[in-house]
Amino acid sequence: MAKISLREKIKQGVFLLDGAMGTQLIAHGIEPGRCNDYLNIEQPDIIFEIHQSYFQAGSDAVITNTFGANKFALARHGLADKVDQINIAGAEIARRAAGKKKYVLGDIGPSGDFLKPLGSLDPVQLKDAFAAQAKALSAGGVDGFIIETETALDELTIAIEAVKSVCGDLPVFASMAFDKVADGFRTMMGVDVESAVTKMVSLGVDTVGFNCGTATLNEYVKLAEKYVSTVKALEKTRATSDERRATIFAEPNAGKPQLVDGRAAYKVTPEDFAAMAKKIHSLGVNIIGGCCGTGPEHIKAMVQKLKIKGKI
Repeated sequence: MAKISLREKIKQGVFLLDGAMGTQLIAHGIEPGRCNDYLNIEQPDIIFEIHQSYFQAGSDAVITNTFGANKFALARHGLADKVDQINIAGAEIARRAAGKKKYVLGDIGPSGDFLKPLGSLDPVQLKDAFAAQAKALSAGGVDGFIIETETALDELTIAIEAVKSVCGDLPVFASMAFDKVADGFRTMMGVDVESAVTKMVSLGVDTVGFNCGTATLNEYVKLAEKYVSTVKALEKTRATSDERRATIFAEPNAGKPQLVDGRAAYKVTPEDFAAMAKKIHSLGVNIIGGCCGTGPEHIKAMVQKLKIKGKI
């Protein structure tokens, strides 16, 4: 039986993403600080095993190991000329793990710099870089894209426009990373939830979301509530009733990180993470995964908590 499109699949109820890649790489003995994206070339079996473990836990989709595989991020490792090779390999590894029934999202993370005049990035060059990454991920066989952990609206906008300019037929997930502040939630660059959601919806993404950040479990639930209320408010202002409803996805960390021996550590148990995910789902958020500190055990616990039959 042929797999239905990702765009249709995410409308059919609970859709589980995977958990963190970095957590699992460390568990496999990979030292922090190296170019994790280049492992798609150097040690593809490890990446395949991690993807496979998430599918076995119950994920409907995995996210490619290409978070830092744009030209500007790779340049810091002397790998700017490897964009195509790394992204195609990352997509192909995930595609092989997914088989015919599961899904693959091509991961596009931040450039690691700021646009002029705050930073050194030229908007045209940045758009070209994101477009090149998207083309390579598409060539590797992804079902859609996830633009994640963005903190600035100008870069997020360029990334979305770049992906749509070269792969407009594939669905796009877009998210920003928020921290809890006195007046609610804001990204590192001061973007609030209303501004983020309004911009993402206006750019025509398929689903808007949040990931990473430094929130506690309860704060992630509050952040989800804010997303839901913002989307509902936007729907009331739409001119016609047949416009596509924006869906929401959540990829929380395993709680707020703690510093242990100079490294960030996440202490939240799979059971507590799953309980939080159930609260987020009860708000109307059907697309849920995990970010930093989560692993296959967190996904499996979500499956059990949400009582999703046939996942594992």
